[in-house]
Amino acid sequence: METHPTDVLKQYWGYPSFRPLQLEIIESVLSSHDTLALLPTGGGKSICFQVPGLLLEGITIVISPLIALMKDQVEQLVKRKINAVAIYSGLKKADIDRILDNCVYGGVKFLYISPERLNTDLFKERIKKMRVSLLVVDEAHCVSQWGYDFRPPYLSIGRFKEEHLPSVKYIALTASATPEVKLDLIDKLHFDKENHQIFEKSFSRANLSYSVLHETNKPARLLYMLNRVPGTAIVYVRNRKKTKQVALWLHEQGVSADFYHAGLAGDVRAKKQNHWIGNQVRVMVSTNAFGMGIDKPDVRLVVHLDLPDTLEAYYQEAGRAGRDEKKAYAVLLYNDRDIKSLHENHIQSYPSLEKLKHLYNCLAVHFKLAVGSGFMVSYPIQLVGFVQKFSLDPFQTYSGLKRLEELGLIQYSTRGTAFSSLVIKVNSRDLYKFIVDHPVYESLLEQLLRLYGGELYHGIQKVNEVELGQHCGLNPSRVKYLLEHLNQMDIVLYEPASDHDLITFVTPRRAVESLGIDRLYYEQRQQLAASKMKAVEEYIKDNDYCRTKKIVSYFGENLKTACGVCDVCTKKNKKSALSTSQSNIESLLGLLKKGAYYPDDLKRHLNWKDEVFSQTISFLMEEGMIAYDENGKIFAI
Repeated sequence: METHPTDVLKQYWGYPSFRPLQLEIIESVLSSHDTLALLPTGGGKSICFQVPGLLLEGITIVISPLIALMKDQVEQLVKRKINAVAIYSGLKKADIDRILDNCVYGGVKFLYISPERLNTDLFKERIKKMRVSLLVVDEAHCVSQWGYDFRPPYLSIGRFKEEHLPSVKYIALTASATPEVKLDLIDKLHFDKENHQIFEKSFSRANLSYSVLHETNKPARLLYMLNRVPGTAIVYVRNRKKTKQVALWLHEQGVSADFYHAGLAGDVRAKKQNHWIGNQVRVMVSTNAFGMGIDKPDVRLVVHLDLPDTLEAYYQEAGRAGRDEKKAYAVLLYNDRDIKSLHENHIQSYPSLEKLKHLYNCLAVHFKLAVGSGFMVSYPIQLVGFVQKFSLDPFQTYSGLKRLEELGLIQYSTRGTAFSSLVIKVNSRDLYKFIVDHPVYESLLEQLLRLYGGELYHGIQKVNEVELGQHCGLNPSRVKYLLEHLNQMDIVLYEPASDHDLITFVTPRRAVESLGIDRLYYEQRQQLAASKMKAVEEYIKDNDYCRTKKIVSYFGENLKTACGVCDVCTKKNKKSALSTSQSNIESLLGLLKKGAYYPDDLKRHLNWKDEVFSQTISFLMEEGMIAYDENGKIFAI
């Protein structure tokens, strides 16, 4: 009997039914259509390719640009007893070779890989032997040069598929794409013109209230909101230093808060994240490094203390609120200085071509790379030390690395893996023989299997050296030393947690004079970024148009009615309520001028419906025109 997608969902995820559009997308994939799915943040995109991947014979290849997301999805799949692996920057060639062998012979169902890796000779050779059933392009907006996070290596996916997987169907997924980006990625990926389907979920979130507030005292306003809106919150700021400052200030005000940014040690980040997810910490103050891949549905408030660079970024970050579909708030605070800073940051984000060439040369010198070498080799880098060594401007260096990435010269990964990972490379019989011959490793390997189980043979697992050491009677550094030796002996694949960023040269190192940067193209990218910045500025300054309608129209959706819950709509509703119920207000205030009343007595005198009475009282309370005395009576102020 044929297995239905819902059966797979129940078996591996435990959900009784799909979210809206998920089943239609899955059925499109299973019917051999090239499929484009646009689902907002938190809309369950991964289910849309993981379920059909399990139903189809063979392996699903998932192309993703972010190491953190790859690792997170692989970990989640392995937890569900699904054989999944990932190839990313920093792995040794021997380990990549073994992983690809498992994809050919070892029953792997999902292979996560970066777009840069597709064009290596090793991958091209091995894919000939794989039975590929589906090609997934995650974060598909990266395909389009009109997108906010364009990656040149994504442009090679269409050609790669035509040459190596001509009969395999696509599914491309993204949370945000303008109409221009949508058309561009269908073209660049070479979708089947006669046999493709597009699914778009509305960008409107009925439960999410957007607000933009001009505020000179942001900390005071933030504290006011946190006191008014109970539940978990995220506060986004632009730089790392500010995360700590804001979190400490909130803590001093009696609010449970912590801070998070990519510069923290991996184990520290993991601990902070877990405390927040487990509700031990209420508020996380963070740069945009926080939130990616984190599925916490009950976030009630997301506040931006600094302006985002694009509406795409804001939509994704704000969209981390209210994923449980209960009422939530996304608030952006700004002042006149912020608008000036937005323009200044845009200018600094696009260094001159001369400065880009100098930065590229500094990287080559730093890593001692000869011209023609370094292709797809990853190098750890500590940005602070690098900047000091070559007397570079920190902000322009970070921006320059992102621009070199956009130009297809390097891949810059803020890796900092928050956990160590391990998989056993030999079978159980060979492992037993190894232990007999090498008893020094016996206790460690036994505890590994006791703590993490047989899954260590099938897929990469998170491991904790401190926990292992406690069970083995060893200190963490000794555990790490032994695991590294097991790695060298090809018994395990072990990757310790790392706090280094990574630079990967996606082309062989070039001479500076032959970098081949197109000046016109670079200027077009600069102009595109300027137009996206302008969209942010228009969004915050337009106080007459529904915020939700403004956002969804940016993504090409025409919302027929206003949301009714954003700050613009709320003000209009209040004005409307004030004009239509002026007589009610006058009646109530006239009665209260005679003296204070208990609410029930007041309602009985007025003879109003409960709803009318509650709305009028709430309005006058908010306006500060009435209040309760110590006896619980209502009086006019």
